Amino acid sequence: MTGPLIRSLLLIWATLITRGSVAQDCGLAPMNTIKEEKVVGGVNATPGSWPWQASIHLNVFGTTIHICGGTLISDQWILTAAHCILVATPSAWTIYLGRETQSGPNANEVSRTVSQIIIHPNYNNTLFNNDIALMKLNSPVTFTNYTRPICLANASSQIHNATLCYATGWGKLSNTTNLPASTPLQQVQVPVIGPKQCSCSFSSQVDITSEMICAGEANKGTCQGDSGGPLQCQQGGKWIQAGITSFGVPCARPEFPEVYARVSEFQQWVTDNVAGANVSFALFSSSGTDPDNNFTCNFTSITTSAASLVIPQFVVLSVVVAFQHIVT
Repeated sequence: MTGPLIRSLLLIWATLITRGSVAQDCGLAPMNTIKEEKVVGGVNATPGSWPWQASIHLNVFGTTIHICGGTLISDQWILTAAHCILVATPSAWTIYLGRETQSGPNANEVSRTVSQIIIHPNYNNTLFNNDIALMKLNSPVTFTNYTRPICLANASSQIHNATLCYATGWGKLSNTTNLPASTPLQQVQVPVIGPKQCSCSFSSQVDITSEMICAGEANKGTCQGDSGGPLQCQQGGKWIQAGITSFGVPCARPEFPEVYARVSEFQQWVTDNVAGANVSFALFSSSGTDPDNNFTCNFTSITTSAASLVIPQFVVLSVVVAFQHIVT
């Protein structure tokens, strides 16, 4: 009896230790096969490829509508864009994790209501600057292969021009084409665009601040409905969130990259506001010299009409004004 009992106790102990270590890990996606693929355009993501991806829904007249993306950063906190918070009342929102399509069925999905919303106090002090917010789930989620937290880029991270990363979301396929509700989460590989080059693209019409990071190329990028979702880059076997989808000139135009909130600039703010939650930050370090350091701006053809198209990448609802005073 003693031998089997000891073996049983050891097995239970080993299982608990393994579960504990899984709960501590960030940026691991066991179902993701990106490292074996060469994705060159927007494609369907396989289930579990991006287990931190959240679909943020607003409760409207008895149903919920996808407004923005977000990312799971602990068992009870979601990171998203400040401009996504159309209504500041927590009970107005539902968060879905492990979701594949907006129409379902989604066998691996879990949902939570929201108990707290924190918007960066300096959001929009410059146009779309500090576009970051936190949403606290009403109860913790259990980590699985389909629901896991991402690592956040820490304050020392350096992400050079041309670094290849991935953007994900359920946003539009183009400025005029909606993603069908039965189509899975989309993923697209995009290069990071350095601040000098990005500032050149937007000229004097939009101030690209140190709290922003740009990425994208012709016909590859984010669009309306992708706001709040991640720009994620892989290093050392882990996925690290570099950006939060913020704004752009719809959509994926060759002369305008998309702009994201630069996550590494907000390490202290996130830490200060998650009340001791286990949020993991990781160093992303590009090697060599950043090509953006030697970039010279020769682009002068931007027009005021083009710049006026700069909008946040969230789902625009004509009924927002109508229900903002209804949800209390």
